[in-house]
Amino acid sequence: MSIVKLRTMKSLKLLSLGLGLIVFLGVVFLPSAVAQAPKAGSAEKGKEVFEQCSVCHNSDSDEKKMGPGLKGLFKREKMQNGKKVTEESVRAIINVGGNGMPAYEELLSAEERTDLMAFLKTL
Repeated sequence: MSIVKLRTMKSLKLLSLGLGLIVFLGVVFLPSAVAQAPKAGSAEKGKEVFEQCSVCHNSDSDEKKMGPGLKGLFKREKMQNGKKVTEESVRAIINVGGNGMPAYEELLSAEERTDLMAFLKTL
């Protein structure tokens, strides 16, 4: 056998071992990474969760009830507290409350809060 063929065969073996390792790692680690990806939430379920919020907040108007109206919330530049409207800033208010609003971190499950966030984004 020639030296070129031997080198080519060794290269192919290394290549196939490398590809095998990549496939193995993808099978072992990819599912866990996918399982940990954040869930988007259901706006439909979030609308149901919002029913308890509707006592104090309008969803179809930006007019104040007891709390601010939330129509177009994610289209606004800032919230009443002056903070920029982001998912994180809205979620923080839902979690810790303030200014008369109770904290919902213990009252709503993580899934319910994620669904609520999905609904608020539709307003």
